[in-house]
Amino acid sequence: MTPTFAWIVKHPARFIAFGAGSGLLRPAPGTWGTLFAWASFGPVTAGLSGVAVLWAPLGAFLIGVWACDKAARDMGVADPGGIVWDEVAAFWLVLALLPDSFEAQLAGFVLFRLFDIVKPQPIRYFDANLKNGFGVMFDDTLAAFYAVLVVAFWQRLAG
Repeated sequence: MTPTFAWIVKHPARFIAFGAGSGLLRPAPGTWGTLFAWASFGPVTAGLSGVAVLWAPLGAFLIGVWACDKAARDMGVADPGGIVWDEVAAFWLVLALLPDSFEAQLAGFVLFRLFDIVKPQPIRYFDANLKNGFGVMFDDTLAAFYAVLVVAFWQRLAG
């Protein structure tokens, strides 16, 4: 099945899982979903500071387990490419943990997409073996941690 905007708006889980429609964009829906995450992070976390900013990606992860599972079951596919809420929640985590600078965020964006696409271990293992809403969300969360670690390591070396 090829999802349409009319199909995703028929259930809130679909709308969330498809990143408000960003997952319908081609090519590379995961990249579009990550760009949606970058654009939406500021408005979602406006007025929050410090540790409170971490509530956005945590809440997005928990909602995503339900939404991604429901949307995938509705499509009859374990992890459809158009489901991008996993990218949204994971990239919000990257943005919450990195310094608030364009350079750090851009590096986080590029590294997150790289790790999400290449899927080094153990990301590949979890992507292949967890086939439910949690699995959809978890492998991208690992890619987010990889991206944050590489940026932090690079910043430490750069002094």
